[in-house]
Amino acid sequence: MKKIFLVFFVFYHLSSVIAQDDVILDISPDASGVKAISGNFFVGGKKNNATKIKNQQRTNTCWSFSATSLIESQTIKNNLGPYDLSEMFTVRNIYIEKAKNYILRQGHAQFSEGGLGHDVIRSYATYGAVPESAYSGNAKGEKVNNHLILLNQLKTYLDSTLKTHGDPLSSNWLPGFNQILDRQMGVLPQTFIYNNQKYTPQTFAKNALKFNADEYINITSFTHHPFYAPFIIEVPDNFSNGSYYNLPLNEMIDLVKSAIENGYSVSWDADVSNIGFNSKTGIALNIKENDSTMLRVTDPDSKEEKWDQYIRQQLFENLTTQDDHLMHIVGIEKSKGGKTFFIVKNSWGESGPYKGYMHVSESYFAINTISLVVPKAAVGLGLREKINGK
Repeated sequence: MKKIFLVFFVFYHLSSVIAQDDVILDISPDASGVKAISGNFFVGGKKNNATKIKNQQRTNTCWSFSATSLIESQTIKNNLGPYDLSEMFTVRNIYIEKAKNYILRQGHAQFSEGGLGHDVIRSYATYGAVPESAYSGNAKGEKVNNHLILLNQLKTYLDSTLKTHGDPLSSNWLPGFNQILDRQMGVLPQTFIYNNQKYTPQTFAKNALKFNADEYINITSFTHHPFYAPFIIEVPDNFSNGSYYNLPLNEMIDLVKSAIENGYSVSWDADVSNIGFNSKTGIALNIKENDSTMLRVTDPDSKEEKWDQYIRQQLFENLTTQDDHLMHIVGIEKSKGGKTFFIVKNSWGESGPYKGYMHVSESYFAINTISLVVPKAAVGLGLREKINGK
């Protein structure tokens, strides 16, 4: 994540942290208030079922909230949910993977809170899942998760291990690492009771959620790799070297539109540190970076910059576009002027005029998208044939 985004997050969002104490889920397409509030600007459209807005609080774990919300929506679509799943269970397991990677690379790797959507899919397949009621990720009983101190403790421990280890490195470094996680996040549950039934994390994912990692596909769009083939996307938070299928930009956009229209939703990784993404107004537009007059724009039909595959590629290669933040695309709509917008569920609590939702223009999406995780069933036959033919 870029420092500018971290500064924005700390100073703006920490001042209005909302703890998620309840487990009541919002599965009604209009219950969030999005339709009522956006009626002044948007017409028509479709919003698929989504669970209640959550708050990642003082953590940079948006990747877990985004893809977990996607899985929650899938359980609703499959008539299994709703579920309130623990994001921090996944975060805890991925911290261990990051630590092992950092040690094996002798400290020459990123160790941070960040990740990508595929890490959640992989974690569910490997470690299983638990409901929020079984693991909150806060051992001290506080209402706000804060990983700033935790991250510093974890990295200090790893760096000390590398600096002072003998030859060969003793395998007993991992229990000490886990002890820090136990103190700060709580001991991982081996079994738990949910709806009067006993589960392990693995049996809960398999039997209750009917989770299958093969039912999801990773998507991106860049020209420095062949289209319709997978490649390891080159962003710092891709510590696990996840591969993403590369599509032409228009086909990536059409895939998201089609997915929404067919009742699916999408985990979205994007750059949000530019001037066009404004959580105070709830609108994301592709506007000039130095145009300060647009800071308080609430009209979705405001003029936007042009976009295409070439412009998008330039912004990625000159490091303007980076993987700042992951969210959950749950709907699509039109502005009164006819522009296409995506309805996006954020994880900063019920902030802004749309109570935690953002309205993201197609132009903004086209320029700022880094990657997607999409239910494989949402991919049309024609596109599947192009991908499978590689």
